[in-house]
Amino acid sequence: MALGAGSGLAPKMPGTFGTLAAVPLVWFLSVSISTNLYILLAVIASVAGIWICGKTADDMGVHDDSSIVWDEVAGMMITMIAAPISWQTMLVGFALFRFFDILKPWPISYLDRYVHGGFGIMADDILAGIAALASLHLLLYMGVF
Repeated sequence: MALGAGSGLAPKMPGTFGTLAAVPLVWFLSVSISTNLYILLAVIASVAGIWICGKTADDMGVHDDSSIVWDEVAGMMITMIAAPISWQTMLVGFALFRFFDILKPWPISYLDRYVHGGFGIMADDILAGIAALASLHLLLYMGVF
């Protein structure tokens, strides 16, 4: 699970491939279940990810190995909370999440640098997902698309 169904094993850009692997799951859940249930699943994915990612990192003997991408899956789920689903919103949500996850503006960079273990692996991506969620909804509110 932590390796995102193998997407984290991509030789280059495993985080991007992990996020891409989340897209069909996010799309399916968004059109299949209520917003409240979707939020609950995003919370469960985030909380369970603390253990999943922490255990995997411990087993590998490396903190936040690049192949661990469950945090990207949870982050993408958070990004798309209550967004109308279309290829445009998925593309913008994907781009926003990757932007915040890669560039790590403060306070995301602080969490990435100073918080360790499973919580540390998840925390920066949860915050990147929240930043992407807020940005996506702001763009929707402004009528950009």
